[in-house]
Amino acid sequence: MTALTRRTLLVGGALLVGIGLPRQARAALPGSLAQAPRIDAWIRIGEDGAVTVMTGKAELGQGLKTALIQVAAEELGLEPASIRLVTADTELTPDEGYTAGSHSMQDSATAIRHAAAAARALLLDTAGRRLGLPPDGLRIDGGAVAAPDGRRLPLAEVAPEVELDAPVPERVSLRDPATYTLVGQPLPRVDIPAKVAGGAAYVQDIRAPGMVHARIVRPPRPGARLVNVDADAVASRPGVIRVHRDGSFLAVLAEREYAAVTAMRALAKGAVWQGGTPVPEPDALFSDLAGMPAKRTLIHAAGLDAPVPPGRRIAAQYRRRYQMHGSIGPSCAVAEFDGSRLTVWSHAQGMFPLRKALAEMLALPEEQVRCIHVEGSGCYGHNGADDAAGDAALLARALPGRPVRVQYTREQEHLWEPYGGAMMTEASAVLGPDGRIADWDYAVRSPTHLTRPPGAGQLLSARMLETPFAAPPPKALPQPEGGGDRNAIPLYRLPRARVAHDFVSDMPLRVSALRSLGAYMNVFSIESFCDELADAAGADPVAFRLKHLDDPRARAVIEAAASRFGWGQALPKGRGAGFAFARYKNLAAYCALAVEVEVTRESGRVRLVRAQAAVDAGQVVNPHGIRDQIEGGIIQAMSWSLFEAVAHDAEGPTSRDWSTYPIARFPDIPERLDVHLIDRPGQPFLGAGEVAQGPTAAALGNAIRRAAGVRLRELPMRPEMVKAAIGV
Repeated sequence: MTALTRRTLLVGGALLVGIGLPRQARAALPGSLAQAPRIDAWIRIGEDGAVTVMTGKAELGQGLKTALIQVAAEELGLEPASIRLVTADTELTPDEGYTAGSHSMQDSATAIRHAAAAARALLLDTAGRRLGLPPDGLRIDGGAVAAPDGRRLPLAEVAPEVELDAPVPERVSLRDPATYTLVGQPLPRVDIPAKVAGGAAYVQDIRAPGMVHARIVRPPRPGARLVNVDADAVASRPGVIRVHRDGSFLAVLAEREYAAVTAMRALAKGAVWQGGTPVPEPDALFSDLAGMPAKRTLIHAAGLDAPVPPGRRIAAQYRRRYQMHGSIGPSCAVAEFDGSRLTVWSHAQGMFPLRKALAEMLALPEEQVRCIHVEGSGCYGHNGADDAAGDAALLARALPGRPVRVQYTREQEHLWEPYGGAMMTEASAVLGPDGRIADWDYAVRSPTHLTRPPGAGQLLSARMLETPFAAPPPKALPQPEGGGDRNAIPLYRLPRARVAHDFVSDMPLRVSALRSLGAYMNVFSIESFCDELADAAGADPVAFRLKHLDDPRARAVIEAAASRFGWGQALPKGRGAGFAFARYKNLAAYCALAVEVEVTRESGRVRLVRAQAAVDAGQVVNPHGIRDQIEGGIIQAMSWSLFEAVAHDAEGPTSRDWSTYPIARFPDIPERLDVHLIDRPGQPFLGAGEVAQGPTAAALGNAIRRAAGVRLRELPMRPEMVKAAIGV
């Protein structure tokens, strides 16, 4: 098991001292270098010659650790196994905000690549002076600088003379992609062995000397306040250290985990709560959403001065219910307070924003709070991780000198995590006589997709204190990336177009970032509507898309996916093929997807038989890593699209477990899932982690239309909805 000791502050035996990183922006520097321009913010070399790579991003199961090691090793000329990597630690790494939005390779890998190239140049310059040779003829090999005449200088001898606290030059000599030996290769992922072998891989696995176990008692419904609890009877139970109450924040600490669990149940049984936030009945969800006040923003307008051209107008509406992260491992955190300094180990996706929130909640200076990322068993968005960290921090302050471990139950994770918000879209278009889209009108109605820290009021426990922190007002995320309006602007060539975002600030259920934010719903809507337009035009869906695309990289993924799938071939009765395309955020990776589904008319069950994706993510670092992301994204989005919706009534959410929130199971995995990568050596890294979500939903809906003859416009497309649409 992982033990939290002072040894955890050491990396490879050399103490890495946190340094102040300059915040001035240098626009000429790419990626995250603009915020942390010094070489040693990213690359550090110890007195023993050991190289440590720093990143403010976190490993969330996307293979980031492996890819960043590959990038650094390639530029430095080192073996990947010789490089140590430190991720997301507020005392050691650069502040890169959240690990979100498929930005890790674009921002962090780009910064590391340039910093590593700058470090290599300094090492070779220094070695050249010592050897009396020009640096252009030297290379790093096997942990040493090698000269053409056979002489070698170990990095341990060169590094002390190299000043890595210098800024990365605006122009740095990067390796020629034609000479790559590591980047582009399927290096085995460094994070997998412990996970598959049952080793200590997650924050849930942490066991520290003197650690105590804590459990939280949540209200029976959102917004309820605690008015009475019999704490004394529980506090006197064997193994219980104390019952902690601060307003409506109620918890128990015990020496052993089972004692904490049983004490939590006893506390919950005797707690009296009042009030709560009303929630609309499920049948009224969308009428309620449609009636909520919204602020409209026109995010795209083209050709509106010209009159609407003649043609056939087609319109459709699409809807999405609340969906949850449903992390396989409920959230967990460990915190320790020594009387003045707080250290928190968390699987939240933003250590620096979390530090700000915890410092505000506890009235501590930020420099007295350290947040260290440890992988969690399931996290891809704002799930319960930040809340667990907040709980652990409060309880650690109440019990100084002992590490406190907070572990949520499955029910707590399901009922209290921030959900992906319910959404609605409206699409309208005019088809001209030539079968092209002549006019496009689209609007998306959505709540916020970001209620994460840094504000203390974004932590659930902070809102429940005797002196509570108010949740900051919800905000819409700006374009070009957007939040609810992410991917609402089509990439297609549209001579006349209008796209609006109706931002709803007040939602009855707590919502935040679920993987891909609004892109999942917007791509589902746009790509479903494209198929409806293609049908109206009597055109093949793939040909219809290509007719409206100029971007050669977009066309390339569409043509590759269609060709490799065998688009247009006849399928057995009850089966259908569907197609969809998107460029994530219109500035990251491209993905085209063709799927084949089988629909059982009697039950409405939809089975994904096979899927063929084509992806352009720019320069490919680790093909296995990208394929893992795309395959996982397709399977996850298939689960969202066919199964997942938060159940609720007027009292609040009722999805307490996997039976009340069903997800895809192993029998639902497609027989064949192929991902074709279009590598672009020398091109910038494009984030690929969330590119498959929207195309999967739309391709499934389009395939159901061809298999069963019905069009479904609401997510998820559960069997009962399919059956009702068919009318069997």
